[in-house]
Formats: sequence, structure tokens, C-alpha cells
Amino acid sequence: MKQIVTIKNIRLWAITGISIFMLGCSTMDVQDPENWSAAKLYEEAKSSLDREDYQFAIEDYETLISRYPFGEYAQQAQLDVAYAYYQYNEPESAISSANYFIKSYPRHKNVDYAYYLKGLARFDQGMDSIDQALSLDTAERDPRSTDEALRYFSDVVTNFPTSIYAQDAVQRIIYLKNKRARHELYVADYYMRRGAYVAAANRAKEVVTKYHRTTSVPDALALMVRAYAVLGIKELADEAFQVFKLNYPESPELSMLAETLGEI
Repeated sequence: MKQIVTIKNIRLWAITGISIFMLGCSTMDVQDPENWSAAKLYEEAKSSLDREDYQFAIEDYETLISRYPFGEYAQQAQLDVAYAYYQYNEPESAISSANYFIKSYPRHKNVDYAYYLKGLARFDQGMDSIDQALSLDTAERDPRSTDEALRYFSDVVTNFPTSIYAQDAVQRIIYLKNKRARHELYVADYYMRRGAYVAAANRAKEVVTKYHRTTSVPDALALMVRAYAVLGIKELADEAFQVFKLNYPESPELSMLAETLGEI
């Protein structure tokens, strides 16, 4: 039977066509990243972060922060992007993002994590994977990253003593102080081998006074005895020897140091 086209049918088709067109436009708007809401951007960024696609996570977090700089999503995105930068091996960006979070939300419930994350970024920066694979002592390298990591972890312990990150920060501080002491001892030994005895003694003394609870102290005291002995400063050599003898009476190096002292 031949279908009769009426004004009513034409109107119905027109309305249906417009509805389909509008639905298509609406779907396109939702799918277009340019039109994503803060919630959608955060959802996508968090999904990428969970999949360890840190580059995509960073892009979405930065877009969210740029488009929607205020609100709960922006706050969390600022902290999350700092973590994403850290995982993406971009320590400077991680620290910068964490600093911005601390400055913008100093009373945020998770601000302790921002401080802790800064320490992690610097801590890992001083732990080169090649050096680890070759079993090289990273204490011989430039100590600036170590010093900054120490400062950041100390901020966590001082400002947030009850934080869940405080205990781990304490353990890392102990490790970093030992590393820093080894660096000073390395430099002192370098000066000693070059005949710069005053500089060697001063560097060794720095280990004893500033890093007195580290494992490098006995070696530093022994180096002080030898350096002062070569310089002919018997009083200081004897003082370092007595401290060594008092704290390390069972050390096999004690007799050799006594001989060195007797030669002055």
C-alpha cells in the first residue's frame, strides 16, 4: 500500500531529525576534551595515573588546573600532578608543583605529603641507577641533592611529627646523613693524598662534629690523627687519638694510630 505523506508526518520527521542531530551534537560535546568538565578531566587523569601513563596524566592534570583553577578538583590535581612528575622522573617539576600546593593550601589535610614528596624527588635524584648497578658510592658525587633532601625530610619530621610519613622520613635522614658524612670523608682523604693536610683535618673534623652519629666518625678521627701528626701539631693529634681510643677501644687501627702519635 502506498504511504500517504501528510503535513503531520512531515512535522514528525522534522522533529525526529532535529532530535537525532541534537543528540549527536551533545555526544560530540561530551567526547571532545575541549568541553570536558573538571570532574571528567580529573577522572581521565586519575585513570592514566593508575595505569602508570604518567605523561597523559600530567597533561590532563595540567589542563584541569589551567581551566578550573579553583575548587576541590584543582586542589587534588595539584598534589597528584606533583606525584605524576615524580614518577615520570621530572624532579624539578615535581618539587615545583609540590611547592605551589604548599603555598596555595598550607592547611590542607595532605600538605604533609607535599613536603614528603619533595624529599623523595631529591632523594631519588641522588640515587643514579647506573651508579647503583655498578655498585658505586654516590656519596662521592655533588652533595647538593643530598642536602636538599635532608632539609625536606627534616621539614616533615619537624612540622608533622605525627604524620604517617614521619617515620620513613627519619630513616631516610639517617641514611642521608651517613651519605653526607662519607662525602666529607672522601674529600678529606682526597686532600690528604694531595698533601693538603690542614684542609684534610678540617674536613675530617666536620664529620666528627656535624655527623657524629654516623659510621664515618672512626675513619674521620683516624684521619685527623694522621693529618695533625704530619703537621707536627701534637696536642690536636693526641686529642683526636684519645677520642678515638675512648669510643673505639677494640679497633685494630688503634695500635697503628698510637705509633703515628709516637712519631711526632
